[in-house]
Amino acid sequence: MSDRLWVGTRKGLFRLRRKNASWTIDHAPMLGDPVTAVLPEQNGDTIYAALEHGHFGPKIQVSNDGGTSFTEAATPTYPEKPDDVEDIDPIRRKPIPWNLKTIWALEFKEAGSSRGIWCGTIPGGLFESDDGAASWSLNSSLWNHPGRASWFGGGADFPGIHSVNVHPENSKQVTVSVSCGGIWHTSDGGESWSVGTQGMFAEYVPDTRREDPLIQDPHRVVQCPCDPNTMWCQHHNGIFVSGNRGQTWRSLENVTPSVFGFAVACHPADPKTAWFVPAVKDEQRYPVDGKLTVTRTRDGGSTFETLSEGLPQEHAYDLVLRHGLDVTSDGSTLALGSSSGSLWISENGGSSWSLLNAHLPPIYTVRFG
Repeated sequence: MSDRLWVGTRKGLFRLRRKNASWTIDHAPMLGDPVTAVLPEQNGDTIYAALEHGHFGPKIQVSNDGGTSFTEAATPTYPEKPDDVEDIDPIRRKPIPWNLKTIWALEFKEAGSSRGIWCGTIPGGLFESDDGAASWSLNSSLWNHPGRASWFGGGADFPGIHSVNVHPENSKQVTVSVSCGGIWHTSDGGESWSVGTQGMFAEYVPDTRREDPLIQDPHRVVQCPCDPNTMWCQHHNGIFVSGNRGQTWRSLENVTPSVFGFAVACHPADPKTAWFVPAVKDEQRYPVDGKLTVTRTRDGGSTFETLSEGLPQEHAYDLVLRHGLDVTSDGSTLALGSSSGSLWISENGGSSWSLLNAHLPPIYTVRFG
């Protein structure tokens, strides 16, 4: 089990360590800077952090000493937009910018190496680095795919890649998820891509486009490390599970208190176990009935438990964002961070929770490592 937890917030990065059965903040680099993504090496000292500098734009910082110190690395850069290319959001009817707005996802390209990195961004570009973020290249095959013309912004103004899943035994198999633009697969390391959302549906469009794969809004997609064919998706209007690495999906029904949410985590050693954080959908986006809960399935989605012990059960308006839920490699410990700046920990698989801190800045991401 990891004894370090990284918490990226609107006002800096926080490192927590577990000592004598308690978790405490022992380091807070980059205070004041919004941290949108964190990628810690699981068995080493390399950590990558993505920052949002507002007027000065996104940046990437890297640490090679376990997070004690960070230095600036290269930033992914979009090519100049050709004069003859029209790139318009089909819903907002606004031009899609060809410049980096947000770094939304960071994942290693291959297990055991901290040099290769995938980087998902808003407005929908996927970047890769093979030299530890010293340089980046845009994956042109996905960016130039004709299907991208149908992508549009969901909660953000423009489309964004927020989930990157790399097959643990075959790094050429990669799945990325776009809000709003569906789920995309490559089996050749990004040279070609295909969309796979069969079984998903969108309630926010006319019935004629309900099953259109190019406009689905997966909020978060994760894979099970021990069985990467099993993928779980928290979608804008449902919870879905796949047993064939996202080629087809099954909608899970009768999940209470809600099938809407943003975060999902999967047990690393048990593909039938997953956790979600339900909320009221669309304009509201707060816990159902003002009660913060976590839902857990341990039978592949046939049944769900509502877990609330240790979580606030009245006047709670903590929204958990896409990357606000994480689980350790043994599946026993979970971290939960909210947009209201509260951080909880569970060390029994989510059955009960303990509040670690209620006064952090709004939390964008939590990650063990």
